[in-house]
Amino acid sequence: MRRVVFKNRALDVVGHLHLPPDFDETRRYPTLVLSTPGSSVKEQVGGIYASRLAEHGFVALTFDPTYQGESAGEPRDLESPAARTQDIHSAVDFLTTLSFVDDDRLGMLGICAGGGYAIQAALTERRFKALGTVVASDLGRAFRRMVDVEETLEAVARQRTAQAHGEPVRRDPWIPDSLKDAEEAGVTDPEILEAIAFYRESEFRHPNSTNRLLFTSYGEILGFDSFHLVPELLTLPLQVIVGGRRGATGQYEAGVLLHDLSPATDKAIFVVEGAGHYDLYYRAEPVAVAIGQLADFFRRTLSRR
Repeated sequence: MRRVVFKNRALDVVGHLHLPPDFDETRRYPTLVLSTPGSSVKEQVGGIYASRLAEHGFVALTFDPTYQGESAGEPRDLESPAARTQDIHSAVDFLTTLSFVDDDRLGMLGICAGGGYAIQAALTERRFKALGTVVASDLGRAFRRMVDVEETLEAVARQRTAQAHGEPVRRDPWIPDSLKDAEEAGVTDPEILEAIAFYRESEFRHPNSTNRLLFTSYGEILGFDSFHLVPELLTLPLQVIVGGRRGATGQYEAGVLLHDLSPATDKAIFVVEGAGHYDLYYRAEPVAVAIGQLADFFRRTLSRR
């Protein structure tokens, strides 16, 4: 693995480039860009998938979004769909400068909220030859379902005005900071508890993952929809992977919708039976099934022609 830094316009984006076994700098490899879940940093879900896909012979790039993790950008903890989509385009720019990356064999993998950003980028990024998603979610649709939209937008307006007058920024937790906090708050949804266990109390907890969302991000998130142009523009080969166990994240329904909306002639949906949303983040057996499916898909679609 190599630590790399590239630019999204004027901002430094910090990533990890995962390399295949017996990597040879003189060869040219099929290469994947990974877009990871909201609040996640490159050492977490992206690192799990990138390292496994590298074992199958791919170069795989995962990175911290601008305004988060080790990447630059102020204000911190901003979740901007526009910035995250531009991060992906910038990652492709960077990869094309590397001698061992085959420009004609570039693929995209999006996981959870990163799936929505991957879809958005792939609508117009013709350097991608294939798109894979795992428990993909359009964050805008998900948040519009979870919050009172009008009330939240009014709160964003008040917060922006307050900040314009010198008041401090507001940062809220994505999820409770611990299972104890969740219990005290009366949180009982199994998927939220699984998210807390993964991000806050497992070996995958990472100091660069702050679990904080800049509150004014809601203004951008609630106006985001990565699916609405899919029927017109998402024409590249598509592999959708969902967990068979449905839950509050709506990953199964979102995956089916994405598959159905896509006009691609080469598309498939694969259900990992018995797996829930967060099982497909890190649990060995479901992840191995997903990786096997993705490796076969990308090997076929990114083969030399």
